This record gives sequence, structure tokens and C-alpha cells, in this order.
Amino acid sequence: MTQPLVVTVILNTNRRADTLACLESLRSGTYTNHRVLVLDNASTDGSVEAISEHFPEVQIIPLTANLGYAGNNNVGIMAALELGADWVFVLNEDTILAPDCIERLVEAGTQDQRLGIVGPMVYHHDEPTTIQSAGGRIGPYWNAWHLAQKEPDQGQYAAPHQVDWISGCAILVRRQVIEQVGALDERFFYYWEETEWCLRTTRHGWRIMHIPAAQLWHKGVQRDYQPKPMVSYYNTRNHFLMMQKHHAPLTAWIYTWGQLLRTLTSYAIRPKWRHKAEHRDAMWRGIVDFLQQRHGKASF
Repeated sequence: MTQPLVVTVILNTNRRADTLACLESLRSGTYTNHRVLVLDNASTDGSVEAISEHFPEVQIIPLTANLGYAGNNNVGIMAALELGADWVFVLNEDTILAPDCIERLVEAGTQDQRLGIVGPMVYHHDEPTTIQSAGGRIGPYWNAWHLAQKEPDQGQYAAPHQVDWISGCAILVRRQVIEQVGALDERFFYYWEETEWCLRTTRHGWRIMHIPAAQLWHKGVQRDYQPKPMVSYYNTRNHFLMMQKHHAPLTAWIYTWGQLLRTLTSYAIRPKWRHKAEHRDAMWRGIVDFLQQRHGKASF
């Protein structure tokens, strides 16, 4: 039986060393019917030359504009479909995969034809047995979180389990899902886009599954990760955009507004949070831009 074709899409922006390490781990993989596309976002660090030299089998697609995580990856997703991909693997450049990671993911999808999106167990690269994400959940108030985040792996998620969303650092999507529900929503630009994609997929009758036997290590979002004000902006704006797009209930809107206003008040008046002034301003800007329906890239 012919293996389904997996096309991996990697976005690179001046991350030469990380991208080369990621590609090396993919080359060591056990899954054979596999192609790799690297989307290069005008890198000036010699990435393109190094990839071409060390990985001549990898196709490099130069990007003509920065459309963010969503828009840039959509270029690769569409190219993957044109290559005949049965599965498209959207993968961060700062990841290292276990040799059988893709094989395990595809095996799960082959066994259940209603699985639309699958994802691996994601560990912290600097703490190889500490879980970064065992899949994600969306709560009744439309807040989202990673399962087992920052927990040591003690087998608490040893079996495949259904989830609401998969971490965007490594998300394997069936071709029929993309054809039916579309690719990433480019209005999000960055943040919440993979969560919305998974929610859209579920609402079309597909299932989302986390496969713990497929393992991957992610260098980003370390335990002491401190997001920039830009993240606070996109998090605020895009959370509201997702709620609006999918018609969140009134209770969720009330809860979200309440939590947001509570945070903003603390950042404004409590001495211990005065160092969060830039984040406070970014969140206010995110609110204003959502209310005025300004989407896509924001200047910072």
C-alpha cells in the first residue's frame, strides 16, 4: 500500500541554525513519502544558501511580503496541495523531531478517516522530558490552554486523545480538511490562528487528535518565556476575532471582557504591575482595533 504523501511546510526568517537543525531531524525520519518546503521570509543570514548546500532536496519558496504566521504558511500550504500532498505538516523551524514522529502521526490518521488534524507531544527543548503541549482545550468561557503544560511527562497522556486544538508549532492537516474548510485565516496574522483553524475543522465534522507517541522538542516558549507587548496585542485582538467569527455565547463575552478589564485595571493602578505598562497599552490597542475591525499586521 502506497504511503500518503506528507509535505512539510517550514517558515524561516533569519533562523539559519534552527532551520538547518530542524531539517536534519526531518532527514533522519523514518517516513519516506515526504517532501519539505521552506518558505524564506527575506532572510539575510545566509539561510537560503546554507539550505541549498546542505539540503538540495528541499524546495525553497521566497516570500514577497510578510503576511505573518497565517499568511506566510498559507503560501506553503497551497504549494503543498499543488504537489499532491495527502497531508500538510505545518512545522516551526525551531523544532527537533523524533525519527518516527511523522510516521506515528500519519499512522493515526490512516486508522481513522475522520481525523482531520493530528499533533505530536511537544516537549521543551531545554527540558526534554517536560511537556509544553499535550494538545489544547477551549473552556466554556472560550479561554484556551495547553494540556499538561510545564508538567514532567509521567505518562499522564500516554494514549491518543481527542482535543480541541493542536499547538501551531507542529500541526498535521489532512488535505480534505483544507479543501473543505480552507487554510489559515490571514486576518489573524499571528496568534490564535491555529486554534481557530482547529475549531473551524471540528465544526465541519472532523476530529482533532493528540498522538503522544509522536514526539517533538520545541525551542520556543521556554518555561521562563516572557512575551513581548506585541503578543499581548495580538492575543487580545484575535481572541475577540475568534469569538466573533464563531458566535461565542454571551456568557463567554461577559467573562472575557471581565477578565480583560480586571487585568488592565491591575496593570494601571497596582504598583507591582507598573512594569506592564507597555502590555497594558498594547491590550487597549488590541481592543480598539478589534472594535474598528482592523485585522492583519499591526506596526510595532
